[in-house]
Amino acid sequence: MPGFLLHVGATVICAHGGQATPSAPFPRVSVSGQPVVTLGAPYVVAGCAMPPPPVGNGPCVSGQWLAGATRVMAGGQPVLLQAAPSICAPTATPMTALQTQTRVIGL
Repeated sequence: MPGFLLHVGATVICAHGGQATPSAPFPRVSVSGQPVVTLGAPYVVAGCAMPPPPVGNGPCVSGQWLAGATRVMAGGQPVLLQAAPSICAPTATPMTALQTQTRVIGL
């Protein structure tokens, strides 16, 4: 599944509109002047609109991508792709990369 590589400046949100940011980007490789994000780096979610229990099971606090590129690595870890599957905790809903760089595509 080819897709654009994710970097620190990519706009990533949880399913409820919360802003997700990578906690540990890989600084030695950059695209569009910003560090890429690898599969091992969890995301921190802020501003999730999912209500807490007992109304809902939220808000989203963290997110993790489940798959990355198969042919593009940084520091031995797969680089994240825009279309890769992800999951947020504790809601088990996906994250979505709305905007990213458009110069580098990975497989």
